[in-house]
Amino acid sequence: MGDLLADHTTLRLGGPGDRLLTHTDSTTWPDLVAELPSRPWVLGGGSNVLAPDTGHRGTVVVMATRGITTTHGPHGTVEVTAQAGEPLADLVAHSVAHGLSGIEYLTGIPGTTGAAPVQNAGAYGQEIADTLTMLTAHDHHTGRTVRLTREQCRFGYRTSRFKTQPGRFTILDTTLRLTPSTHAAPITYRHLAQALDVALGTTPPLAEAAAGVSADRGARGLLLPADGPDARQVGSVFLNPPVTASQAAAVRAAGGPVHRTSDGTQRASAGRLIQQLRHQPDSPLRPGIWCSTHRALTLVAREHATATAFAGALADLVTDVETTFDIRLRPEPTTPHRRPTHDSRFGR
Repeated sequence: MGDLLADHTTLRLGGPGDRLLTHTDSTTWPDLVAELPSRPWVLGGGSNVLAPDTGHRGTVVVMATRGITTTHGPHGTVEVTAQAGEPLADLVAHSVAHGLSGIEYLTGIPGTTGAAPVQNAGAYGQEIADTLTMLTAHDHHTGRTVRLTREQCRFGYRTSRFKTQPGRFTILDTTLRLTPSTHAAPITYRHLAQALDVALGTTPPLAEAAAGVSADRGARGLLLPADGPDARQVGSVFLNPPVTASQAAAVRAAGGPVHRTSDGTQRASAGRLIQQLRHQPDSPLRPGIWCSTHRALTLVAREHATATAFAGALADLVTDVETTFDIRLRPEPTTPHRRPTHDSRFGR
């Protein structure tokens, strides 16, 4: 029996992996991948993962490479390259400490830098795609390591080609183009403006902006706590769903917010839809699975929780929201990709 996946995910759920490897040296990736009989399931910080109770029949690689390097970019910018295992929080803190603007509003997002492009992680009006210029990834279909431009990553709202083609690529490092500045980008998010007591469009000092984001996230239960009843979680469990014009009108009529995202899509608040089903903070959903003490959109695992129960709670909410509002929710947590179904070293 292998190591428990529960020890490598923030939900602390999941059975054994047949073989678990921790990858710490970026120069040894070619040797590591060459010895694997099939493509591995790669974990970063495990903060957006639902690992099954039965475990994973295959190799699991925990991406733990660290390191941040900087070079001069065009037009006075600075290009920052981070290894895939570098925590995103550390990369953001590094950029703020060195007077580099472009990712300061990503403060408090858990997980690794290598995982951020998969989800196109974003908050408070910034996305990782805004500053990403290039990344290095291993293509398990071809067996080659490739450099992909931002356009080749096919970013969208909380998605990318890495999410739509699960298991094909393993991201090895990410390069961002940041702007030397003592001030943050203009505030476009009302919650943050209120937290800092400034007007929309204000450009606060970098450190002040990062601190404001952290305080606002903490107040709204958007940080990953180290302990307590909400410690075992993956943050928001659903993407804000796209809605048609008629659906948007119905949501607004019921008092719910509708936002237009960077791709031009109108999206309802998944959290508000769940609350309208009378699911409130700190309420049980299934044995061991609760809404967090702060918000209904974050589900937490407590005593006697299982991955099966967590998945069941997600499915219940999807069904209830669709039945009530005719709106389909899409879960955020990912699960292991399926093993190859034919004898191909790097094939699906």
